[in-house]
Amino acid sequence: MNWTLVIGGLAVHLIFFYSIFDIYFTSPLVHGMTPHATALPPPARRLILFVMDGCRADKLLEVDDKLHSRAPFLRNIVKKKGAWGISHTHVPTESRPGHVALIAGFYEDVSAVAKGWKENPVEFDSVFNESRHTWSWGSPDILPMFAKGAHDGHVHAHSYTSDAEDFGGADSSKLDTWVFDRVKEFLSEAKHNMTLREMFKQDKVILFLHLLGIDTNGHAHKPYSHEYLENIVIADAGIQEIHGLIEDFFEHDGQTAYIATSDHGMTNWGSHGAGHTSETLTPLVAWGAGVRGPQPPGNHPYPDGYEKEWHLSDLKRTDVNQADVAALMASLIGVPFPLNCVGTVPLDFLNTTDQFKAEAIFANAEEILAQFVVKMHQKRSTTLSVFFTPFKPLTPSIQVDRLRQTHRLIQQQHYKEAISQSVETIELALLGLTYYHTYHRLVLGFCIAMAFIGWISFLVTLILQHTLIIQPRHNLDLQQRGFWRSEKGIRLAFTLLGVIVVSLLYIQSQVLTHYLYCLLPIVIWHKVVQRADVFVDLYYYVVDHGYVKRTIVAVLMGVCGLEIIILGFFWRQLLSVGLLGIALWPLSTHLMQSNRPLVLRWIFSCLVLGVFPLLPVVGRQPNYNLVYLAGILAFILALFLFTRPEILTHNKRTTSETSFSQWHLHTLLQLFVLLLAIFITWWTAVSRQAKQGLSAVSQFISWAILATSLVLPLVSSSHMYTRLLSIAVSFLPPFLLLSTAHEGLFYLALSTVLVIWIQLEHDLQTRKLQRLSTLWFSDSLSLVADCRKLEFNDIQCAYVFLYLLLTAFFGTGNIASINSFDPASVLSFLTVFSPFTMAALMMWKIIVPFLLVTCAFNAVHLSINVPTQSLFLLVLLMSDYMAIHFFFLVKDYGSWLDIGTSISHYVIVMVTILILFALLSLSRVFTNFSLRVSRKWHRQ
Repeated sequence: MNWTLVIGGLAVHLIFFYSIFDIYFTSPLVHGMTPHATALPPPARRLILFVMDGCRADKLLEVDDKLHSRAPFLRNIVKKKGAWGISHTHVPTESRPGHVALIAGFYEDVSAVAKGWKENPVEFDSVFNESRHTWSWGSPDILPMFAKGAHDGHVHAHSYTSDAEDFGGADSSKLDTWVFDRVKEFLSEAKHNMTLREMFKQDKVILFLHLLGIDTNGHAHKPYSHEYLENIVIADAGIQEIHGLIEDFFEHDGQTAYIATSDHGMTNWGSHGAGHTSETLTPLVAWGAGVRGPQPPGNHPYPDGYEKEWHLSDLKRTDVNQADVAALMASLIGVPFPLNCVGTVPLDFLNTTDQFKAEAIFANAEEILAQFVVKMHQKRSTTLSVFFTPFKPLTPSIQVDRLRQTHRLIQQQHYKEAISQSVETIELALLGLTYYHTYHRLVLGFCIAMAFIGWISFLVTLILQHTLIIQPRHNLDLQQRGFWRSEKGIRLAFTLLGVIVVSLLYIQSQVLTHYLYCLLPIVIWHKVVQRADVFVDLYYYVVDHGYVKRTIVAVLMGVCGLEIIILGFFWRQLLSVGLLGIALWPLSTHLMQSNRPLVLRWIFSCLVLGVFPLLPVVGRQPNYNLVYLAGILAFILALFLFTRPEILTHNKRTTSETSFSQWHLHTLLQLFVLLLAIFITWWTAVSRQAKQGLSAVSQFISWAILATSLVLPLVSSSHMYTRLLSIAVSFLPPFLLLSTAHEGLFYLALSTVLVIWIQLEHDLQTRKLQRLSTLWFSDSLSLVADCRKLEFNDIQCAYVFLYLLLTAFFGTGNIASINSFDPASVLSFLTVFSPFTMAALMMWKIIVPFLLVTCAFNAVHLSINVPTQSLFLLVLLMSDYMAIHFFFLVKDYGSWLDIGTSISHYVIVMVTILILFALLSLSRVFTNFSLRVSRKWHRQ
């Protein structure tokens, strides 16, 4: 393996991977603005915010056949006292970005979401920070990020321990009762503690009650479960009780505003993170000081018709974007809008004078316009004046005119016209913020695209050098060329271009990453131009041998094959169509005459594997019977294979009697671990159904099985069949522990296809090769000197590997299953909420099938006598073709689901490419490395 190429390729792809976040997901935050607040006295002195984490709008607002609601208090508010609507969340529908949108008023970028949950990784303002005092109770994963950094320590956070967030417990509504009990204790103490009482009776005060029980019960028991629905009943009763206590404390002074909402919803299978309507539609109920009461519906009903479904069609429904809630809270209690708030005050929720509405929306417009001005100055200061193109609808003179005109309309008491003018200013400012936020996106995207195309061209030159196509007779003498076509001239030209680019970037004070993006295509294309003679050799080879039509057909077939994989990202069912084509491919080869049983086994196994992309995504409906079935079938199959003659004979022939006994012991240990995993899976499922939680013994055994699975393959024989079987049997137990449905059966089907694929590739070779049963992974090191060159048929081998690699993921999942998380998958290992540990376990579950395919790929290299680097370059070329395809499909417009999906596609391909570098090395460890000290374990 050429390590210079590996390191260089890894660096290039890391830049490609990071660029998509730097170009499309940079932080929207800007600093240096002046706070803006409503000039008039606010309608409320205090605000109580209830966030029912994970509560779906339909589950809160629907009624049964007798028109009975599970949230009678909030429904009574909707019918008699307050206003209601739906708060539309953005992707990703997770707790952190949802709360940031609700409380800070902006949609957090992905990079910040990934930095942590318990602290604030980026400095942002919030309604809590702008308040005089905020008291909050709830989860330790949410509260601290709004308390940290607040000036004067006026945000008081009280949370339970993370151990309380137990997904395996009988009922998590205790999380909400804990919050209600603490609030009651706070109110009781405020009656006797004069200092606390005076603080609490001031204006601009907020109480925040984070109710996590609904979300936790939804994950553990699903949103249609008794636990989830009963938790809504408990939350509604608790809100009613707190409402009554607050009103009594302040002697019904009418100065308290209330808002009840949710950060996100939840799918029927107990997950969230994607863009399904069950995740993006959350309830919003507001009442109290400054909030309007029930009103008749308008003349333009919402097309979804939910109000009719929930028997609320006689009441006005007002939908908002989630960030609008922060603007609503700020206007109700008269605090400055959060500095980075992009929400608009939903005036339909207010019960105030037209003057107050006009002043509130005007301050809202000033705050968003201030962000626009800072962003505009930032871009202007980092762009040469000759290249700078301002946002024409909001030039500085237009900004001044709009603010002056709106202020004049308010003074002249033309409030409706002033409101309309402010709303228009907000819309233009938001468009302007997007314009400047994406100002350099076109140039940077062009540079990355050119680097991509250059890299693919460079890969083609490397691949051609691994074939018999390159003929020295077609290479021109560089000394006979003109200067600018010589090596020195080419180097000078690209050096001058690089100096010009660096100078322009330096003058404009661009960040370091922009240097990388702009210089990368120059470096790569320099290498391509230096190797341009390879394309000349290719041309002569194709023409001289009459391969023009064949080459065109091969390229078209390759593109069509890759497009099937690409379409599989959108419709995973199409992968079954591709598997059908791969199943029938050997029918056109000589194997139909030489080894028909092998071809029939291949067709059958591919058809079985092709069933899985047609099945629902794993996680929606747990079915542990399928997990048990997969484990039992695997045990029977492993027992049968371990006693096959080609495995028993070679291990007995090449080991001493002692080592052969050790091999028996190793085999028995693997089978025992597999049975133990089946038992632990059953134990976990039974405990979950009985709502008994996870025992410490079960948890310890699960982690021990995971650790053992990493070691067992390394102590097995390096005989190819034995080592592959050991790898497959060792990785299956932890995979079963992380399974909830048919993933285990998919694992068996994939493993079967891989074994037959190795035999198929071996038998397709026309030259004389060693029998597979005589191959040892320990021979791979001595194989390099005798390896052959790449041939045309090797393209098919690389394609099958890539197809199986992506089938390893899409066989049981899709894009949404990456964003959506179901804790049921990790209940065998832990039940207490730990996002990073859970994510690591889920990543291991995803990597295991990848690792199986890569180990089989190593076996194919060994069996057909081709160096690893040669076939890997073909795989890399195909992967990069898909990556640039998805790069051009990335969009920053349309629905948030479309935007998130387009970026997810690109990220998946790039991650696949990046982990290929690691997986090939890791698979070589599992296939070639041995912990056996005795040499007798290897061939003698």
